[in-house]
Amino acid sequence: MDKSKPIIISFGGSLVVPNGGIDSQYLSQFNKFIREKIATGRRFFIVVGGGTLARHYIDAGKNIEGELSDWDLDWLGIHSTRLNAHLIRTIFRDVAHPRIIHDYEKKIENLKEPLVVAAGWKPGFSTDYCAVILGRDYNANIIINMSNITSVYDKDPNKFSDAKPLHNLTWEEFEKLVGTKWSPGSNLPFDPVASKLSKELGMHVYVVGKSLDNLDKILEGKDFLGTVISPS
Repeated sequence: MDKSKPIIISFGGSLVVPNGGIDSQYLSQFNKFIREKIATGRRFFIVVGGGTLARHYIDAGKNIEGELSDWDLDWLGIHSTRLNAHLIRTIFRDVAHPRIIHDYEKKIENLKEPLVVAAGWKPGFSTDYCAVILGRDYNANIIINMSNITSVYDKDPNKFSDAKPLHNLTWEEFEKLVGTKWSPGSNLPFDPVASKLSKELGMHVYVVGKSLDNLDKILEGKDFLGTVISPS
């Protein structure tokens, strides 16, 4: 991949806080990996999701109060992303820009740091959408989606044992699989609202799970396990 352009990583909150607490071991490995790539001249934007932490808060709100508006549920998720992002920013504090992006109408001018951490913005979409905004604003057309979802399947693998992984998809094909509507707490390979904007901008999105070896293969232009969603 072109080193002159930053790499946008949509980093699922489930990688930060899976069920059972913060995954310090994985985050240590991720920290080492990103620093090694920075040393070779790579630049990164890491947009951190809410993941399991967000779903715990959303479920608690529903269980206690009953019906809640999408606006309320989204804000629970957004604040979860900001807590997760602050942890990631702390891990990379010596190489990261000092401000966590959470207002995407304020572009960083004269960016010098090789890494920027970002979080959720406002109700209506997930951090995947924020990742696409960063790609648009900072001249990057590659987004790598890392989460507990290792690939896009032809149907939900949690419900269908015969679900098959798909390696290449167009945005039109992906939209047919996931629809066009965002729902707070959704666990999809890529946010449908973000997908629509990615299609308009001609983005390439890689869905690859959590494997750092797999991430390395993508950065080095090698064959990888996962899915790439591309323009037609």
